[in-house]
Amino acid sequence: MKGSDVSPSFRLVYAPGVMPGKWVRVWNERLPGVPLALTQVPAAETGGLLLAGDADAGLVRLPVDRTVLSAIPLYTEQTVVVVPKDHLVTAVDEVSPEDLADEIVLHPLDDVLTWETLSGRPALERPATTADAVELVAAGIGVLVVPLSLARLYHRKDLTHRPLKDAPESGVALAWPEAATTDLVEDFIGIVRGRTVNSTRGRTQPQDSAQEKQKKQDKPRRTADKGAARQQAAGGPAGRGQRRGTGGAPKKKGTGGTPKNPRRGKPRRGS
Repeated sequence: MKGSDVSPSFRLVYAPGVMPGKWVRVWNERLPGVPLALTQVPAAETGGLLLAGDADAGLVRLPVDRTVLSAIPLYTEQTVVVVPKDHLVTAVDEVSPEDLADEIVLHPLDDVLTWETLSGRPALERPATTADAVELVAAGIGVLVVPLSLARLYHRKDLTHRPLKDAPESGVALAWPEAATTDLVEDFIGIVRGRTVNSTRGRTQPQDSAQEKQKKQDKPRRTADKGAARQQAAGGPAGRGQRRGTGGAPKKKGTGGTPKNPRRGKPRRGS
């Protein structure tokens, strides 16, 4: 198959917990002929996939290496502590780090929060993943601090969460290789920034169908035809190309006068 026969596609990777659905829907409406391939990967792997050329852009967790990646911050998530439903902290609406001083706070290896000092007491071993840490919380081994989206992603009926104040937060950004800012990347940037399809800053313009294109081509012709018809009805020339003096309005029958002065041109009395 020739390269020109291959339809373009846009490859988007995203970290767990990030929900790209609303932007994907807009993409499919605006660029129905360009498939959008979605791949969820661990947060720590998004940057490497982008730099390797395995994705065009990514919805990533900050921070990223700004020397090689361009990034547009999108939002910052609330941080929560995940606990069993019968835990003491469920009696309050918001938890402070001091409330966790006596708790074993699990710190998974794929943690997306940047801690200066971890709250509570550390576990003997770090869980490999956030999903593993959630299982340990359910087993009553400790509590877990994560962005709200991850608490929802790994939700269990026997667990709940509370906001944790004075804790590090996780920011989400759209990132792509700085040296590979393609037209399709620009299109997706416009979508996540909320630009309309007709925005002068957006690249994508709506594609006219063959019928709409034909209508646009026929419109000047129809306008010209209507103008010629009005001129003919008023007694004027049928078109601009007609020479002056060779045509003109037909003379009125009868006295030979003009409509403005019908008496002009009559023979004088007595002649």
